[in-house]
Amino acid sequence: MVVRPTCSFLSPGMCSVIVPTAHTMSAKSQVEDSGLEEEQRGAKRKISLSVCGVCGSEEAKYRCPACLTHSCSLLCVKKHKEDSSCSGVRDKTAFVSLSQFDEMALLSDYRFLEDTGRFADGSARDGLIQTPRTTAKAKKLAASARKMNITLKFLPVTFTKSRENSTFFLTKEKLFLWHLKLMFPQSSTEFSQKRVSDRQPLEQILTTYIHPTESDPVIRQKLKMYVHAPFGDVKVFMKAEGRKANSVRYHELDIKKSLRDNLCYKTLIEYPVLHVVLRDHWKDYPLKGPAEPASARAGFTSKNDGVDKVSASQPESDTPGTTNMWKRTQEVHPETEPPQEKKAKRGAEEEQEEGEITGSSDEDEEDENGANKNEVEVSSPQC
Repeated sequence: MVVRPTCSFLSPGMCSVIVPTAHTMSAKSQVEDSGLEEEQRGAKRKISLSVCGVCGSEEAKYRCPACLTHSCSLLCVKKHKEDSSCSGVRDKTAFVSLSQFDEMALLSDYRFLEDTGRFADGSARDGLIQTPRTTAKAKKLAASARKMNITLKFLPVTFTKSRENSTFFLTKEKLFLWHLKLMFPQSSTEFSQKRVSDRQPLEQILTTYIHPTESDPVIRQKLKMYVHAPFGDVKVFMKAEGRKANSVRYHELDIKKSLRDNLCYKTLIEYPVLHVVLRDHWKDYPLKGPAEPASARAGFTSKNDGVDKVSASQPESDTPGTTNMWKRTQEVHPETEPPQEKKAKRGAEEEQEEGEITGSSDEDEEDENGANKNEVEVSSPQC
């Protein structure tokens, strides 16, 4: 209601003033608020395309970047991720048709290329990647082990096994001080021992761990099963390297022999890892073929094959380099005898078994070429 005051006491030319009441002001504010709510609701409806895809009762407010599922609240978002195992991360490389390609898709591709360039630049600045694969010390250890008919390989310096390796070689004494790891699977325990001489017998090494009286009391407490078992029920195995993952084999080591004799004609990665196993679990460690040179095994079998008896009337062939079919052996003349390969380089070639991976790495070939240029041909020590 508008109140119009009288103008009888006002001078001519003065007009009356219309004063709005509180009821009029509230009506205008309600109209403005309702218009603002309609605008906000219209904008919200533009964002929301459907109802919540989780609860199905509320109006959707959010959309999953990965699978485009609609949700109305944080609880529905978490429930959607748990039920569908959705990561909620948008696929930056998803296919977008040309008809749907817009400015947002172009911006997404641009940011993806920026992230890729940033990642490549960060990798180039990483110091670990620029670290050389092997060091001069590793190459020296590999060359020294090769002279003892041991194939020693190394992992990149970023590996934990490479960092913890403390193997050392004494040049004057020609002695390896190995970093040795002993695993006791029946007690779920493992120990690492540093600077173990390769001339030390395995029996002496195990005495520190499983001997009933001479072993360390703390270690003895952890290895009760091994301490109470007879010493004849304990065997030592070492994994045969260079095989497929589905064809794992082991070498059985002789406890009476030294560490050097047991490692001869075998391949090591960084350092020896020995498995000390009780009798009931020997079947879990399938053995590999004998660790002897192929030439030695061939000579042994040729002796056992025997020679067929030849009649006196049958003449024998004296031609050099010919095959005597009666003796089943090939007579080789000294002039036609093939040159013997260096054992330290070839390292006891064995017959290839099923599951064994053959082929040498570029690193080994480089070391062999360098050794051929710088070293004098000498006979390798026998194991």
